[in-house]
Amino acid sequence: MKDRKTQIATIKKQVEEENVHFLRLMFTDVLGTIKNVEVPISQLDKVLDNKMMFDGSSIEGFVRIEESDMYLYPDLDTWLIFPWEATGGKVARLICDIYTHTGEPFTGDPRGNLKRVVKDMQDLGFTSFNLGPEPEFFLFKLDEFGRPTLDLNDSGGYFDLSPTDLGENCRRDIVLELENLGFEVEASHHECAPGQHEVDFKYEEVVKACDNIQTFKLVVRTIARKHGLHATFMPKPLHGIAGSGMHCNMSLFKGNENAFYDEKGERELSETAYQFMAGLIEHARGYTAVCNPIVNSYKRLVPGFEAPVYVAWSGRNRSPLIRVPESRGLSTRVELRSVDPAANPYLTMAVLLASGLDGVRRGLTPPAEVNQNIYDMTEAEREAAQISDLPSTLHNAVKALRKDSVVQEALGEHIYGNFVEAKQQEWSAYRQHVSEWERDMYIERY
Repeated sequence: MKDRKTQIATIKKQVEEENVHFLRLMFTDVLGTIKNVEVPISQLDKVLDNKMMFDGSSIEGFVRIEESDMYLYPDLDTWLIFPWEATGGKVARLICDIYTHTGEPFTGDPRGNLKRVVKDMQDLGFTSFNLGPEPEFFLFKLDEFGRPTLDLNDSGGYFDLSPTDLGENCRRDIVLELENLGFEVEASHHECAPGQHEVDFKYEEVVKACDNIQTFKLVVRTIARKHGLHATFMPKPLHGIAGSGMHCNMSLFKGNENAFYDEKGERELSETAYQFMAGLIEHARGYTAVCNPIVNSYKRLVPGFEAPVYVAWSGRNRSPLIRVPESRGLSTRVELRSVDPAANPYLTMAVLLASGLDGVRRGLTPPAEVNQNIYDMTEAEREAAQISDLPSTLHNAVKALRKDSVVQEALGEHIYGNFVEAKQQEWSAYRQHVSEWERDMYIERY
C-alpha cells in the first residue's frame, strides 16, 4: 500500500512540472458509460480531501432527485496525466468511488460493488483475481461534419499489414499513447473483419484491469478522432462480418501461487480451476445480460462468426463459451469468450467472479470437455453432451438473470433493480421499432 502523503506530494509536484490546469474526476454509471466531473486544478486540495460533491440524480441508475448529493472519493493510484494538450494546459484524471452524503460507500457504484465481491473472494482465502482483457473495436470514417459513417477505413483481415490495413497508423498511435500512460501492451493487430482491430494489454488485479478498460476506450476514441476516424465498441455494427468481443482471461491467486494450476492435476489444472469453470457454466445464462448488455449484442452471438453460442468448455477448441489456453504455471487461466466491449467491465467481472466462486464454494464439477466443433453438432448431440445455448436475445437474457439469485447478489439490490429496469425499457423500445429489413422483406409481399 502506497503512503497517502507521499502520493499527494507526488501529484502536486507533477501538477507544477507538467502544467496541469484541469482535473477529470472519472466514474462509471450502471450502463458502463464513463462519466466525469471536470474541475480546475485550483480545486485539487478539495478533491484530495474527499469533499467534492456532484448530483447523483442525473446519472443513469444512481439515485432519485431527493437523494442526489453524493461525494467523489478519488483513488490516488489512478492518477495520470493525459499526454494530449488541452487549451490552457494539460488535463489529469483520477478515477473515483462514489460515497453517499453520510460517508458510506454507495451501493449503486459499479466500481465499489466490484470491490465488495472481491472482499467476498478474499474471505474465501484467495488474495487476488486477475483479468487480462482482449477488447476489439471498429474504425469508421467521419463525414465532412465530423459524424460517423458506415464506411470502413480499410479492407484488411486477420493480422493483415499495409496497404490493406489503413488503420495501422491509428492503431500504432493508440499503442504509443497507452504506453505513455503506463499500459504494458502485449499485442495489437488487425482482426478478421475489415475495419476491426484488437489491442491486448497485460493482465492486472481485477479492479485496476477494469479501470484500464475504461481508460483504453477513452484513449482509442480520442486518437481515432485525431485520425479522422470514429472508433466504436458496438458489438455488431455491420451485417455479414464478425462482431467485436472482449474475451476475458481470468485467474485466481493465493499469494504468489496461481490457484488454477496444479502440476499433478488433470491437464495440470487444479480442483479450484474446475470448480470455478463449473460455476461459470452453471450461471452462464444468468450473467449473459450483464456481459452482453444491449440489443445489438445478440446480433454477434450467432453461429458462423466464431462468437460463442453454446455453454461448454475446452482447451484448443474455440467454439465453446470457455477455453483453457495452453499456458500453465503462473499463466494458467480460463478464457470466457462471450463478453463484448459494450459491457460495463466492473459489473461483468463482479458477476463472473461471483459465479466462479459459487462453483468453488459448492464444489461443483463441470461437464466433460468438448473437443469437436460444436457448430457442426446436431441438437441431439449437443443435448447428449449437456451443452445448452446462451440466451438468443436481450429479452431472454434478462429473463434468465431474474432467475439467478447468485448473479443478482453479485450486482446488489440497487444495481440489479436499476439494470433490469433499463434493459426492459431498451427491449420495449426495440420491439416497437420497425426496421429497414422488415420493410424490405414484407412491404411488397404482404
